[in-house]
Amino acid sequence: MVVPVAEIARAYGISRNHLAKVAGLLCELGVVQPVRGRHGGLRLAMQPSAINIGWLIRQTEPDFSLVECFEPSTDRCPITPECRLKSALADALHGFLSVLDQHTLADFLGSATRRERLVQLWRANTLPA
Repeated sequence: MVVPVAEIARAYGISRNHLAKVAGLLCELGVVQPVRGRHGGLRLAMQPSAINIGWLIRQTEPDFSLVECFEPSTDRCPITPECRLKSALADALHGFLSVLDQHTLADFLGSATRRERLVQLWRANTLPA
């Protein structure tokens, strides 16, 4: 399925420029591919079962520093040497990513009936206002 960029931007309420940057990164990663021409847009370049959500988040999120002390070069917190919050947040981040590592895009699409319903819901949100 090819989906026009304008339709995606409208459905999610984001600018085409922002979407172009995201789409460019997803194309570089080989997750989607651009389709040029009159009926162009974006389509998946991989099977949904091959798109691991944890991997995808790690590739697209530039910074997982939840607090400044995660990055030693910018840490100015005076209590870092004795703080226990940092390790709890690090464990939470690890847990978050570990859960996402257990899922692929296919897990969220489900059956053909569910996929059809998801497309209907999504398309209903792309109609011009």
